[in-house]
Amino acid sequence: MAELLTVVHEDAELLVVNKPAGLVCHPTKGDASSSLIGRVRLHLGASGAPQLVNRLDRETSGLVLVAKTREAARDLRRLWETRAVTKTYLAIVRGVPAAPAGEVDAPLGPDPASPVAIQDCVRPDGAPARTAWRWLRSWRRAEGEFSLLEVQPRTGRKHQIRIHLAHLGHPIVGDKIYGGDPRLYLDFVFGRLTPAQAAQMLLPHHALHAAELAFAWQGRDWRFTALPEPWFTDFARGEELQPPFLAAPGDTPATPA
Repeated sequence: MAELLTVVHEDAELLVVNKPAGLVCHPTKGDASSSLIGRVRLHLGASGAPQLVNRLDRETSGLVLVAKTREAARDLRRLWETRAVTKTYLAIVRGVPAAPAGEVDAPLGPDPASPVAIQDCVRPDGAPARTAWRWLRSWRRAEGEFSLLEVQPRTGRKHQIRIHLAHLGHPIVGDKIYGGDPRLYLDFVFGRLTPAQAAQMLLPHHALHAAELAFAWQGRDWRFTALPEPWFTDFARGEELQPPFLAAPGDTPATPA
C-alpha cells in the first residue's frame, strides 16, 4: 500500500516509515487510514501487534520507528528513555540567525496566558530543556527572509524545538501555535480558518521534519534518513542570502536593492 505508507526500512522486528505532515500517529477517527498506526496495521495485515517507538506531532513530518515485537519495542523505548538516540530535524524558520550555530538552554512549562491549552512556554520554573541548532542556508522570497536549520534536541520536552526556535527569535514557518498568533491554531482546530489566515501561515503545515535517527542496537549502528515532502523543499527556494557571520573581516555587507 504505497499510497498509505512510505517505508524507509523493514525487517522481521522493525519498520521505519516517513510520516507525512498532517497525519496523526494514533487514531482520532474510525477510519483505519486516518492515523499512522492504522496505516501500519493495514500494511502489516494480521501479523503481529505493531507498536510505535517514537511519535511526532500531527504536523511534523519524518521518521517514525515501529516495533513489530514486544521485545523490540521494549529495547528501543529504553534507548529513547536513556537519550541514546541522536535525532536530527530540519526546520525552515523566519529570519536569518546572527551566528552559524548555537544551543538554546531554556526550561519549559505550561503557558497560563495562552488560549491554547496545550501550549507551553519558556519559564524559569519549567523542566530543563536544551536544543542545539546549526545554520544550513538562507534565502529571500517575496514574503521575507528565511533560513534552513539543522536541529538536534538534547532533551525530549513537548513542542521543544518549536518553542526554542521561537524563543531564539526565529519561529518555524507555518507554526500555528508558536508562530506569533496561537488563535490560528484554535481557528484551524474548529474549522474556521480563513483564506487570509492560511496565507499568513505561508505553508499548510509547520516546516519541521524529522530527517535522521541514529542509535546502537543489537550490536550494530543504525542510521535512517528521510527527505522532506515537496511542499517543504519547494518553499526553500529564492534569492540566496549571505548571513553576516559569513562575511570576511573588513567586508562591507551588500546593500539590498
